[in-house]
Amino acid sequence: MIEPVRSGAELVREIEQDPPPASGAAVWWTGQSGFLVRSAQGLLGVDLYLSEHLTRKYEATNRPHVRMTRSPLRGGDLSTVDLLLASHKHSDHLDPGTAPDLLAASRSAMLVLPEAIREHALGLGLDAARLIGAVAGSEVRGAGFRVRAIPAAHEEFDRDAAGRHPYLGFIIEVGGLRMYHSGDTLAYEGLAEALGSERFDVLFLPINGREPSRGVAGNMSAAEAVDLAARVRPRYVVPHHYDMFTFNTVPVRDFEEQARRLPAGVEPKVLKCGERWEIKP
Repeated sequence: MIEPVRSGAELVREIEQDPPPASGAAVWWTGQSGFLVRSAQGLLGVDLYLSEHLTRKYEATNRPHVRMTRSPLRGGDLSTVDLLLASHKHSDHLDPGTAPDLLAASRSAMLVLPEAIREHALGLGLDAARLIGAVAGSEVRGAGFRVRAIPAAHEEFDRDAAGRHPYLGFIIEVGGLRMYHSGDTLAYEGLAEALGSERFDVLFLPINGREPSRGVAGNMSAAEAVDLAARVRPRYVVPHHYDMFTFNTVPVRDFEEQARRLPAGVEPKVLKCGERWEIKP
C-alpha cells in the first residue's frame, strides 16, 4: 500500500488552517483524479475519491478494485470546502463514499456536476438544492473561483436525450492562475482548440490510457498527455488517474520518460498523495 506523505488530522489542518499563498493557490493530490485547490478566497475539490466504495463493491468479482494508495483523509473530514466538482458519474470521480459526507460537513459547499447526471446524483441521496448542473460552455463562479465546463470524450462524445454531455472537463481560474482538470477523456481532435488560446498555468491530465480487454474506459496515455501539453504549452503538466487500482494503472515513470519530449518552458510535476504544492502566477 502506498502511504500518503501527509494524512489525517495533520493534512486537514494544513488544508483548512495553514495560510494559502497571497496570490496563486495551494494544491494537494488526494489520489486517482482527486485534487484540492485552496486560494486566499476559498477551497475547491475536484473528482475526490476518498473511500473504499469501489473496493467493497467489486470484492469477490472478476474485476476487483484493489486499492494501491491509502486515502489521505475522508470526505467528512473537510468542513470548509466551497465548491466540489465532479466531472462524471463514475464512483472514482463522484464517490458515493465521499460526496455525501463532504457536503454534510462543509455546509455551504455546492456540488458542480454535469446536468446530464443530475438524476444519478439525486439517487445517491444528495440534496437537489446543493447541486449546480453544468453543460459544455457554462460557467460557475464562487469563492473566488471561475469554472468553465468543456466536453470530455470518455471513449466517445456521449450525450443524453437533451444533447448534454455526461462527461466534462473543467477550466478553473483563481488567484491569477488558469488550470485545466480533464476529468476522464481522450485527447480528442479539437480539445486544444476547446481549451482556448489563453496561457494555462497547469494541465491536470490522465495517463492510464485505455484497454477494453480489462474494462478500462478511454483515457489519454502518458504519451498522449505529453503530446497535448506540448501543443497547449502550460507552465506545468500534472499526471493523474494512476496508482489507485491495480487493474487500472500505469507506472508514473512512463509519464516521466515521455515528459522528456516537452518543450522548454513546460515542466512536468509529479505530485505525491497528500503533498502540498504552491503555484504562484
